[in-house]
Amino acid sequence: MFQKFSMVVLEKYRFLICSFRGAVPQGLVLELGETVQILEKCEGKCFSLLQGIFPANYIHLKKAVVSNRGQYETVVPLEDSVVTEVTATLQEWAVLWKQLYVKHKVDLFYKLRHVMNELIDLRRQLLSGHLTQDQVREVKRHLTVRLDWGNECNNENEWCQIHENIIRKSSTKYTAPSSNYGLIISLQLLRGDMEQVRRENPMIFNRGVSVTRKLGFPDVIMPGDIRNDLYLTLEKGDFERGGKSVQKNIEVTMYVLYADGEILKDCISLGSGEPSRSAYHSFVLYHNNSPRWGEIIKLPIPIDRFRGSHLRFEFRHCSTKDKGEKKLFGFAFTPLMRDDGTTLSDDIHELYVYKCDENSTFNNHALYLGLPCCKEDYNGCPNIPSSLIFQRSTKESFSVSTQLSSTKLTQNDILDTLFVVLDDNTEKYGLLVFQSLVFIINLLRDSKYFHFRPVMDTYIQKHFAGALAYKELIRCLKWYMDRSAELVRQDHIQEAMRALEYLFKFIVQSRILYSRATCGMEEEQFRSSIQELFQSIRFVLSLDSRSSETLIFTQAALLNSFPAIFDELLQMFTVQEVAEFVRGTLGSMPSTVHIGQSMDVVKLQSIARTVDSRLFSFSESRRILLPVVLHHIHLHLRQQKELLICSGILSSIFSIIKTSSLEGDVVEEVEMMVESLLDVLLQTLLTIMSKSQSQEAVRGQRFLYAQNFRLSDLKNFSFGQQGEYVSCLLSLLRQMSDTHFQHLLDNFQSKDELKEFLLKIFCVFRNLMKMSVFPRDWMVMRLLTSNIIVTTVQYLSSALHKNFTETDFDFKVWNSYFSLAVLFINQPSLQLENATPAKRKKILDKYGDMRVMMAYELFSMWQNLGEHKIHFIPGMIGPFLGVTLVPQPEVRNIMIPIFHDMMDWEQRKNGNFKQVEAELIDKLDSLVSEGKGDENYRELFSLTQLFGPYPSLLEKIEQETWRETGISFVTSVTRLMERLLDYRDCMKGDETENKKIGCTVNLMNFYKSEINKEEMYIRYIHKLCDMHLQAENYTEAAFTLLLYCELLQWEDRPLREFLHYPSQSEWQRKEGLCRKIIHYFNKGKSWEFGIPLCRELAMQYESLYDYQSLSWIRKMEATYYDNIMEQQRLEPEFFRVGFYGRKFPFFLRNKEYVCRGHDYERLEAFQQRMLSEFPQAIAMQHPNHPDDSILQCDAQYLQIYAVTPIPDNIDVLQMDRVPDRIKSFYRVNNIRKFRYDRPFHKGPKDKDNEFKSLWIERTTLTLTHSLPGISRWFEVERRELVEVSPLENAIQVVENKNQELRTLISQYQHKQMHGNINLLSMCLNGVIDAAVNGGIARYQEVNYITKHPGDAEKITQLKELMQEQVLLFLGLAVHEKFVHPEMRPLHKKLIDQFQMMRSSLYHVSCMYFLKASNLKTFSPFLGVNAGMARNYSIRILKYSLSLSEQMQSIQVTGVSPNLLPIFRISKRSLFSNSPVLSGKCRWLQFGLWCAPIFLQNS
Repeated sequence: MFQKFSMVVLEKYRFLICSFRGAVPQGLVLELGETVQILEKCEGKCFSLLQGIFPANYIHLKKAVVSNRGQYETVVPLEDSVVTEVTATLQEWAVLWKQLYVKHKVDLFYKLRHVMNELIDLRRQLLSGHLTQDQVREVKRHLTVRLDWGNECNNENEWCQIHENIIRKSSTKYTAPSSNYGLIISLQLLRGDMEQVRRENPMIFNRGVSVTRKLGFPDVIMPGDIRNDLYLTLEKGDFERGGKSVQKNIEVTMYVLYADGEILKDCISLGSGEPSRSAYHSFVLYHNNSPRWGEIIKLPIPIDRFRGSHLRFEFRHCSTKDKGEKKLFGFAFTPLMRDDGTTLSDDIHELYVYKCDENSTFNNHALYLGLPCCKEDYNGCPNIPSSLIFQRSTKESFSVSTQLSSTKLTQNDILDTLFVVLDDNTEKYGLLVFQSLVFIINLLRDSKYFHFRPVMDTYIQKHFAGALAYKELIRCLKWYMDRSAELVRQDHIQEAMRALEYLFKFIVQSRILYSRATCGMEEEQFRSSIQELFQSIRFVLSLDSRSSETLIFTQAALLNSFPAIFDELLQMFTVQEVAEFVRGTLGSMPSTVHIGQSMDVVKLQSIARTVDSRLFSFSESRRILLPVVLHHIHLHLRQQKELLICSGILSSIFSIIKTSSLEGDVVEEVEMMVESLLDVLLQTLLTIMSKSQSQEAVRGQRFLYAQNFRLSDLKNFSFGQQGEYVSCLLSLLRQMSDTHFQHLLDNFQSKDELKEFLLKIFCVFRNLMKMSVFPRDWMVMRLLTSNIIVTTVQYLSSALHKNFTETDFDFKVWNSYFSLAVLFINQPSLQLENATPAKRKKILDKYGDMRVMMAYELFSMWQNLGEHKIHFIPGMIGPFLGVTLVPQPEVRNIMIPIFHDMMDWEQRKNGNFKQVEAELIDKLDSLVSEGKGDENYRELFSLTQLFGPYPSLLEKIEQETWRETGISFVTSVTRLMERLLDYRDCMKGDETENKKIGCTVNLMNFYKSEINKEEMYIRYIHKLCDMHLQAENYTEAAFTLLLYCELLQWEDRPLREFLHYPSQSEWQRKEGLCRKIIHYFNKGKSWEFGIPLCRELAMQYESLYDYQSLSWIRKMEATYYDNIMEQQRLEPEFFRVGFYGRKFPFFLRNKEYVCRGHDYERLEAFQQRMLSEFPQAIAMQHPNHPDDSILQCDAQYLQIYAVTPIPDNIDVLQMDRVPDRIKSFYRVNNIRKFRYDRPFHKGPKDKDNEFKSLWIERTTLTLTHSLPGISRWFEVERRELVEVSPLENAIQVVENKNQELRTLISQYQHKQMHGNINLLSMCLNGVIDAAVNGGIARYQEVNYITKHPGDAEKITQLKELMQEQVLLFLGLAVHEKFVHPEMRPLHKKLIDQFQMMRSSLYHVSCMYFLKASNLKTFSPFLGVNAGMARNYSIRILKYSLSLSEQMQSIQVTGVSPNLLPIFRISKRSLFSNSPVLSGKCRWLQFGLWCAPIFLQNS
């Protein structure tokens, strides 16, 4: 149930206060006072229901009620209903008022204006709201009276078009008062003629249904449909007032009168279902001298009374006082037929009105029939006497319109007349009647009259009565055909040929009528005449028309019409007799296809219509007609002519035979088709497929040059033909039984013929599987095709084995067979693993797994080859390997033993199976790279338990004498497949670049190191290089490409075209590679790696005196040196990653790698990246090596931590004069070893000095290759674990910190770093703070030295390193110079802490300045003997002597005032206890103290 909602709105109902002309796009033309319903308001414009816009300020708002809001809402203003009615009436009267002025109806014009003014005044009073209730009631009464007056006049004037006004909604007066009122009607569409409709719907016509015929003729007038209806419409009249003060109330009375003046009874019908009457009375319009009626009356006048009859219209005034009084004041009339015999035209007729009164008599109708009835009639008789009884009123007129629907002059009468003439005088009019009949029949061929064919058929069947006509029709038709060879102009003959269908209809029907009338007399004469007629037909078709274009048209017309006569002949002759007629006729056509293309088409079209006819559906006639039909098709297919028409004919034949095979035996027909068509069908298909393939190639080439290319533009006619002929071939093969195949194979005269046939059919089958003949979603058709192919191959296999195996072995046929079998098994439509379970079950139930069927067939044929197997090694290794990639276990198990045979036969022949091995590896790579193979394929060759009767490959190899090499080969192939499948899975999946690169590196190394396949190795080099370039790993891309470059020599040996390289010399290819590698090193900012290549290229250019290239490469080398010194490079971090668990890919599983991080990438970012690449992995939170439970679990565990690179080139790093930018490169490049330290406490922990028990577990990782390299990560080859004592660790820490400090001081001194000195601040703070909080004092304790006497030398080394930290003085000097004012407190803190550090190092510094005689005393403290101490002191003194002068310069220029106290305190603390030293010696001693600093920075 639906409920309507209404609501009051302010924005929906408005009226115009100013007219708007709508002179803008989408503008709505509006007049003053009109109302509009608002749909949308936007920026000062409104959008109305009539879909237009207008200014919002042109309208005034009214309250309104909206019902059914939405698309079909109704808006009713909230005002008095009388006001609304008055408003609408005034708007309508305004239009009528203008019309009255135009029509010069002055009296009514002024009256209406007066009433409208009164209405406006009364409406204004009502809207003012100042009236009392009694006054309102009185005003409404006056309004109602005036509205009634106006509506009386207006409603009658528009009554004739009230239905149109309602439909067009041109007036608001006719709106329904509410939704509670309405009229419900139902409609039903009935098809067919009236007799059929009555028969099929009896219940409808039992209810007194009235039948209304169409106003006019239908498209088809059936024979026997008699009709003679005149439709008359009373339009309008204009009459004088006749001296009265008011207008007349006019009634029209109409009669139909015959020529004798008699009124025809019951010839007037006012509507369907109403009884007919003799007179018609119109309705009366009140006080209206210009009435408009619009009334339609039907006049079903009998045909025999139509001529001479006329219509008379009498006009009367009906009095309003005396209701029964009607005064006659005039009349009009019109005859129904003119004097020339033509009927009243379908038009509007303005009739003259003649004056008369009640005393006038119409008894003598001749008195007015002599008068003109209208203007046209008046022009025909200008001399009319003025003394007649009836005078015409010139100011009055009366108009009617007529439309005549009559079947009096239909064609049925013409045909009957023609055959009457033919029967009356055959000899005289026979040929003329024949020509006339041909003309009428050929009219039906015109599209305008084509729908009259059923009329003609009905006439022949039910109304034709010419029992003798057939004789003359046959005679005339034969006469025309016999003269076709003689006449030059044959238009009339061609017309007769085109009318052949209906001529035979008349002939057969005439013979049937004659036979009924005479009980079958003259039957033999009729048959004889038909035989003679067909002889004439054959004669016409047998004529050579190549020299006569006219004769071609005659033959074409005959062939087009010929199939249409079969059904007529079947009424008089048996099926076999008609088939013989047709066979003789089709056989008379020329057999050659050189008669012209147009006649070829016509001939084949005639054959096609013959095949589609009812005659061909009978098996008796088909056996007679099929040979001649197949003969003509065979000829055209041989010549490759009219292939599309031939395919249509064949499709029809196969469809009919398929249907007939369900009802009876079609063996004989199939045999005929096999003998006649199979070979030529195969040849035709091969030709079409060849064209299709070439067009596909052209399409691909054009696509490269046309971006807006549409594929359909190049589809040729042959693409449509291909599917047709494939269907025909499949239909034929499907119908063939064992007997048919046996007869086919036995009928070949020689093995060459059999070989040619096998090659053709195998080639066609292969093309069917390679080309998209059927759409991809035509699964049923594809499966049916596969079923037919495998069935046919099973029949042909025996013939192949029998005829081409031993002495007559033919490689070409066998190779074609194997290729077909491989393609068949690999068809996408047969891969049931991709189908849904329900679909898979349905296919298996109906067809079984056809891959298995073909695999068994293939294996059986392979076994039959014997010693000829060697011919297919290595050619069939790849195809057979592709079969094993099908994920069907049984197919794989069937195929695996074939590889053992191949290995065995090559071993016998060559003593090894290198060819099998090489080909197997190559094909495995290409096939798996294409996405084939699954997880079970990893162990395909090494499995020992397989389904089926066949032993595994490994089991068979183990029984051979060459089992060792065989087992090794199987092992290598298995490992290769593991890597290939990993590579395939990474490439086809949405994997990260790291995984793809890792897979590729793994596979590339396998090809190089394990199976030595150089070509495959090079291919994967380039794949890896492309991946690096895509990931912007330019350094790694350069190293990757360098692998290929290193395989080449600087020689002129020619190289073939390979990958994207053209044919060129080895020197040229190596040069190009070097240039490209140098370019990649440059983009990766690895200039040090590019420089050796620049030098290598320079040597080559110099040896060839190619100075231009030499200049270019030298400049490039110089640029690289500049880049090293000037451009900033970041040192990457390195991370160790362990991949644990069986869920990782094979190349990662339970292995550890070291990865070179990206720029700015720290440990946290790297961990996040790895976890995103392996979303299923679990991050391990400890660095301990995992146990077996984690290694063997079905999960993924990631263990990640940062590692420190251990540079190989230590010499560069220890050279003082090498800039740090250069050292920075060698610290993080060419690194193969990495270190990871894990601290732990060994022994009891000393609370006061935990440092004494804190040891380091140092793990050193050695990689398979140095970083950077062909990958950003490499596998860990070896790991070493050592424990580092606290003292050793301290030595390394202090040494590293000293090195870091020296580097920073040097960078700031040489202005290599500017602005921010945070790094220097943090480094100084770390060193000073560590020294203040313990430092070396931890190891100076007597207990530690006593307990660890073996560490005395290490302690000495540590002391020396700590001694070097006096370079903090220079660091503080640099810091003083560059520190920001806001950081001064930090600087002061560093100075204070440095004084504390100096005190702890005091006695350590003094020992360097003791005399040699005292060295023995301090030797135990130093931890060395006296000789060693002496040598060490002498070395320090040498450093000090050479640098003492520099210290003096520092005092003057290098030390700031803030640092002078420290400077003085340092000297005093150092030398205050040495009175023997003074003056310059003190500076010398201070130089000794600072020697290590200056030594490192000199």
